[in-house]
Amino acid sequence: MFTGIVTAVGRVAAVQRATGNGQRRAAGGVTLSIRAPYRGVRRGESVAVNGACLTVEGVVAGGFTVHIVETTLDRTLFGEYEKGRRVNLERALRAADRLGGHWVQGHVDGVAVVQGAERRGDALVYDLRVPPAVHEVAVSQGSITADGVSLTINALPGPGLVQVSLVPHTRRHTTLGELKEGDRVHVEGDVLAKYVKALCPSAR
Repeated sequence: MFTGIVTAVGRVAAVQRATGNGQRRAAGGVTLSIRAPYRGVRRGESVAVNGACLTVEGVVAGGFTVHIVETTLDRTLFGEYEKGRRVNLERALRAADRLGGHWVQGHVDGVAVVQGAERRGDALVYDLRVPPAVHEVAVSQGSITADGVSLTINALPGPGLVQVSLVPHTRRHTTLGELKEGDRVHVEGDVLAKYVKALCPSAR
């Protein structure tokens, strides 16, 4: 469990892909080596990497490695990651930690596309085209996670669209400030809204 409050920006140091059948992505998944400033990371612990809960497979000097299985590759962008890519990181929530964002499972629902980006005063506003399952549980002033960052939904400007706003701190301390129109991000809908929808299917 996470909160969507990014605690570090890491960098992909190496990518190891399974090979076979001449395909870029074959059975066997992908292993990423990630440089991170964390101390005391242990094998088996969970770290959110751009919003996806991944298990630390190995600890190396200055970072850690994670293995991404096919089912995760099917709904994320990890299969496209290359050496040098910056990633948002968050270690798993401890029971005594402050819940600064919202309940984030690290179970990516899919990929959103930036449809529009504009400055509004000191804020950067994005319109994200999200998967139907995410839009169905999105409400104005509710929560959404984009590449591991807990964000408040400003508005629902159109079918399939969710609008979010980035304050200066978020732009400085995550990778979201680098986004431009056409870029893609991992998104996760609010888990509480998912349960409400499942228990009360006629709620919307």
